[in-house]
Amino acid sequence: METLQLVVAALMGGLAAYLAQQGIAVFNDGLRPLLPEFLEGRMNRRELALTSFALCFGLVIGFGIPFSLTSQIILIHSVFLATDIIGTSSPNKWLAAGLGAAWGVLLTIGLQALVDLFALLPVNFLDALGQVSSPITAAFAVFPALAVALHHGWKKGAITFALQMLARQIVVRVNPIQFGTASINLNAEGTALVIGMILLLVFAAREKAEVTADASLAAVFSDRVQRIKKNVLVLSIMGALVAAAANLGVVAGDPISLGLAAEGNIVDAGIAALARGIGFVPLVATTAVATGVYGPVGMTFVFAAGFFSPHWIVAAILGAVIVFLEVMLLDVIARFLDRFPGVRAAGEHIRTAMTKVLEIALLVGGMIAGNAMAPGLGYFIVAAIVVLNEAAGLPVNRLAIGPVAAILTGILVNILKVLTLFS
Repeated sequence: METLQLVVAALMGGLAAYLAQQGIAVFNDGLRPLLPEFLEGRMNRRELALTSFALCFGLVIGFGIPFSLTSQIILIHSVFLATDIIGTSSPNKWLAAGLGAAWGVLLTIGLQALVDLFALLPVNFLDALGQVSSPITAAFAVFPALAVALHHGWKKGAITFALQMLARQIVVRVNPIQFGTASINLNAEGTALVIGMILLLVFAAREKAEVTADASLAAVFSDRVQRIKKNVLVLSIMGALVAAAANLGVVAGDPISLGLAAEGNIVDAGIAALARGIGFVPLVATTAVATGVYGPVGMTFVFAAGFFSPHWIVAAILGAVIVFLEVMLLDVIARFLDRFPGVRAAGEHIRTAMTKVLEIALLVGGMIAGNAMAPGLGYFIVAAIVVLNEAAGLPVNRLAIGPVAAILTGILVNILKVLTLFS
């Protein structure tokens, strides 16, 4: 692990915990609406800390860490959900910053230590574990069709899918495209995704509403919008750190871009991050305006900036600029969402569609990884873990059960190896 990566991880963790302690920004969308209760004196810090722990801890253990183990890139949830807990629990900002920085470093070093530990096991299952993300690239491009179906009905969803599939296969057919002595290979799934997103936004933009200036969301919560704008400098620094961390291969913002980046498909990871950002604009903008509390990754476009940038310094500059513009344009974005309710609703459907597609892709990926560890037996173990999790009332959510089942399969295979029941 390079010193630069550790420094960026420490600064990122420290600043995120500081922002949470000050009530400026938190990562957990469910925690954000509670911050005004604390800031305005209707909730004490102990109550806030307990609520933060309840909302975040399970996601760190059951979601962030398992995904991070599938590659050497950390899923950002592992960092920022923990810094939400640290920040909201700390009595002063400097303690929060110190603990947050320590967590960033320990997580970065600890992940590598776990990788080294797995290499000492009788059956090293890390290579097979990486196959958890193998279906994501192809499956992810389907989500715009599902989002259209959820919002506008299955017929329009089917049309969207058909056009996506047609675009994908045309790209496969024409690749590589020759330009004299040079050639370009277009990404088939990326093309399908772009076509789907264009159709999704076209359908959404057809729904309009008349909203007076005084009744707009930004006007109702103008004082809270101003509070966020007053903190634009520190939020921009946070954006710079996150974009730099993504460029350096330290973090990714979601399981999809994490899997793509781990496979070396950096451009595809950037496209996935960009699409995810579009889906998060309504949620982040609405909760920010209503609460006066922002998120440390803003509307998540900073990850796309990190993946697309040629150097971490360029990424940092772009990340800072992106968050600065997001914050300064918050009221404009809020008015736009009021004017086009279809776009606001599309954001919710995008997130739902992404989750549904990911649940399927990661479950299939878990099965593939399990079978790679132990042919036949792997399918058996992963299937058993998944159905038992369902029977137990989903202690591990459906989005994380695929990677968790694959990790448990690797552990069980090693136990069987020690007992000479596996060869």
